[in-house]
Amino acid sequence: MFPIPENTDILLADAESGNLYLSLIEQINKDFNLANEGIDFPMSISPEELKIQLHEKIYRMIQYKFAEYLNLLYIIDVPENDIKKLDGSDLVILAEQVSFLILKREWQKVWFRNYYK
Repeated sequence: MFPIPENTDILLADAESGNLYLSLIEQINKDFNLANEGIDFPMSISPEELKIQLHEKIYRMIQYKFAEYLNLLYIIDVPENDIKKLDGSDLVILAEQVSFLILKREWQKVWFRNYYK
């Protein structure tokens, strides 16, 4: 069954160890582009840099492009209940938590596609 990661670092380590890290980057790029939020993480990006850049992108979207942010969450299919559980009082922390939820959902898509092929 799908191993639910506890945090971003574990998720990215699992993706690397399963040789699915590049697929994860492709999925993120694909879904952001479907939401008209052009992002193009290079395949050579390190997990740490991916984590940082994704966090910054989500932070800027929450602050300046909220409607597009909500559309992105819909396109990626981040569970609404998970978003509602977050405390939005600190935008930096909120963006970090949302980034993890996005990575977790994208990882789930990649993992299932690989596991059931």
